[in-house]
Amino acid sequence: MQLNSILPAGRKAGFLLATLTALTLSFSSCKKEDNPPIVVPTIKETIDQGSQFTLLRAALKKAGLDVTLAASGTYTLLAPTDDAFKAFGLSSEAVIGLAPVDLVKSVMQYHVLGSTLTASAIPSATNTAQQTLFPLGSVYFTKPVALTTATSSGTAVSVNGAHILQADQQASNGVIHVIDRILLPPVYGTIPNTIAQIPTIYALLAPTAGISFKLLQQAVTRAGATTASSLSATGPLTVFAPTDNAFKAEGFDSTKIANTPVATLQAVLAYHVVPARVYTPMVTSGSSLTTAATGATVTIGTSTTSITVTGKGNGTRASNVIGPDVTATNGVIQIIDRLLLPQ
Repeated sequence: MQLNSILPAGRKAGFLLATLTALTLSFSSCKKEDNPPIVVPTIKETIDQGSQFTLLRAALKKAGLDVTLAASGTYTLLAPTDDAFKAFGLSSEAVIGLAPVDLVKSVMQYHVLGSTLTASAIPSATNTAQQTLFPLGSVYFTKPVALTTATSSGTAVSVNGAHILQADQQASNGVIHVIDRILLPPVYGTIPNTIAQIPTIYALLAPTAGISFKLLQQAVTRAGATTASSLSATGPLTVFAPTDNAFKAEGFDSTKIANTPVATLQAVLAYHVVPARVYTPMVTSGSSLTTAATGATVTIGTSTTSITVTGKGNGTRASNVIGPDVTATNGVIQIIDRLLLPQ
């Protein structure tokens, strides 16, 4: 028997409407089950899930920034990998646990911007400053003007000398750029003050490095007030800072520095200063940098594993950059293992 012959016209329309409504609800329910909403993790959740961020996770927690990066907002995290931490001597969560809280907080704040900065928003320029959560310091992004392909180690973009290995990991509260080096903030201000405190930083964060600048400080003092004040100038400057062992490698101990003519020391020290902010990714092998020593130049060498700088008087004895890209408020410090000689 057909439906038409059983139901009156009014009830027939109501039955059809109810049937259509039920089918619609059933279909809608199926669609919701088949396509659940996409939940984008926060920056903290992304780092927690990343196998290459175990040490970063520990450092952020010690600094109290894990809470910040779990909250809503717009942040950019410059995320050093575990390999980056280990290269600096922070080889385990236990070692990070021994570092002073205030220092770890400053370092981690320097890795966080208070706004979202995608790779496409970084200008094609050198040393574009971006303020971080560390109150006294900006980081400096460099993107080559002719940006065509990525390098073998990641993107062609760098920040304070660290290469961005992977850009634009999206999170609900910002973006993550993975980097290959820890960034040290300009905690101590100008270049001279920072050089004076680098041994303390390394002693706390990388005690096996054995960095000391007593002979450099002696040379600056003997060279006089003009040399000392020039290193505190507004800049920006790049200073190739020879360690004590670097002086000794060229035969300069405390006695020889004390007996060297002041004018000679002034010329040698000026030869270690470049009147520009130069991070290591900005140089190419065979290029020259003009120093503050009456236009004299030093020659840069690069390879996949090292960067060297050679003075005119060093012959084939190149100096290795053993502590690259230490940022100060008025420039950058490159720690080297051999004194540069102008002639």
